[in-house]
Formats: sequence, C-alpha cells, structure tokens
Amino acid sequence: MALVLILAPLLTGWVRLVKARLLGRRGPSLLQPYRDLARLLRKEVVLANNASWLFRSVPYVMFTAIWLAAGLVPVFTTDLALAPTADLIALIALLGTARFFLALAGMDTGTSFGGIGSSREMMIAALAEPAMLMVVFSVAVLVRTTSLAEIATYMMGGTVGLRVSLALALIALVMVAIAENARIPIDNPATHLELTMVHEAMVLEYSGRHLALIEGAAMLKLLLYAALIACVFLPWGMATPTHGNPLIGLLSFLAKLAAAGTALAVFETSIAKMRVFRVGEFLGGALLLSLLGAIFLYVSRGV
Repeated sequence: MALVLILAPLLTGWVRLVKARLLGRRGPSLLQPYRDLARLLRKEVVLANNASWLFRSVPYVMFTAIWLAAGLVPVFTTDLALAPTADLIALIALLGTARFFLALAGMDTGTSFGGIGSSREMMIAALAEPAMLMVVFSVAVLVRTTSLAEIATYMMGGTVGLRVSLALALIALVMVAIAENARIPIDNPATHLELTMVHEAMVLEYSGRHLALIEGAAMLKLLLYAALIACVFLPWGMATPTHGNPLIGLLSFLAKLAAAGTALAVFETSIAKMRVFRVGEFLGGALLLSLLGAIFLYVSRGV
C-alpha cells in the first residue's frame, strides 16, 4: 500500500518529463508531482455555497477506493497480505465506485461544465466497463480463476505460450486503460478548454486538500493500470512464495513502470485528441477485441 502511494506521483512525473523531452522542451522535474500535491495540501479549501456533504466526502471516498484497488494488484511479489482478496471483479467494483461518486460530485454544485463532464464520464464508463469485464472473463477462462496472485503465478509457469486471444485481450486492456485514465486521444489531462474536458470538468470546483486527494487518486489509477497489465500479461521477474527474490521483483517492476511511462508518452505525442463523438468507436473496438479474445479462449479450451 505504501509502495504504490510513493511510486504513483513518480510515474506521473516520468510521463510528463518524457513527453516534454520528446517535444523539445526541458520539462518539469521528476519530483514536481510531489511538490504539486504538497502545495495543494497546504492551501485552503474553497467550497461553493450550494455544495452538499456529498461534494466534501467524494475526494476521500474516491482516494480510498482507488488506493485500495491499487494495493490489491501484485507488483513485485504475489505473497501479499491482501492476496486472498486480490480479485479482478473486486478491482472493477472499486474503480466503478470511485467513478460513480466522482460523477455525482460533478453534478452536485449544479455547474454546466460539471454536468457535461459527468455525462461524458458515464458515456465512457458504459463502454469501458463491459470491455474490461470481457478481458477479465478471457483471462478467467484460461486460468480458471479471477485471483490476481494465481493469474500471475500461472502466467509465469511457462505453459501459456503465444496466444492470439491473450494478445487481443492485452490490446483491449490498454485501450480501456487509456480511456479510464483520461489520456490522449480520449481526453487531455493538461487541457484547460472546458468544452473538451471530461475528467477535469468534474473537478473544476475542487481546491486545496480535496483537489490534492483527487489528483493523487488519478496518479494512483495510472499506476494501477500499468501494474495490472504487468501483473496479468508481463509478470516475469515477480517473486512468488516458492521462488524468486522480492528485491529483483521490485527492480523488475520499476523497469516495467519506466517502460510503460515511456510508451504512454511516445503514444500521446504522436497522436491527436479525437472528438468526443468518436470515443464510442474507440471503446467499441476495445469491446470487440476483448469479446473476440474471450470467444477464442472459450473455443480453444473446449469449454
């Protein structure tokens, strides 16, 4: 739990730094996200006059749910205290809970931009969650479980081989991760143009420690999806209760995070943001790929 909390701002800082270098700029420091969170925590909270208790509670609920979800994903070893509860279905439920409350908070103050952001977030969720569930079912058909620790152990066993179905599930999960983290081409996390914002439109009214919790939750969510992809599809180097060194597993996980951040930065600098009306096509493609992956695995297993 402490490891993901420490590494989440570092991953965000790495992505920003690589993007800046690719664009020919010096870019911010690698530790700038830590300074931003510390600065927000010191600032006073300003609340709208019509903000209810829900608006004040959502940052804490959202941060707790995503932090717990990130702590469920095995990162450097499968021998974790939360391993018995590290289930993919529970992971999706926690992420859905955080999204639901954030959408409510966006509409709570009655601003037009908050309502627009919440409606767009629900539109994205209506397509992203089924695709995510189909990825889970694809892996569950192969491994016969939804436990992340058991999935990682099975994938490291060397009996999986190269499967087209898993490749389709991996591509679908990457597409869902891009949409869930409000990254380009779905959304631009650095934009300040209200008509194109999705995630940022819902949090325009937040400030101070509330905004720090929301920003921290977004950083944790990015780390969560990078760790989830590494755990399910690239678990090599991870330690298990029977073999492997946790220190080597930690170094391997850091290398995977650096590679994921670099790949995300390269992708975002080489593609433009798409129109909101084309988001359905993007996530529809993710749903189709995940569905094909589940069907191929179902047929190949002869279930």
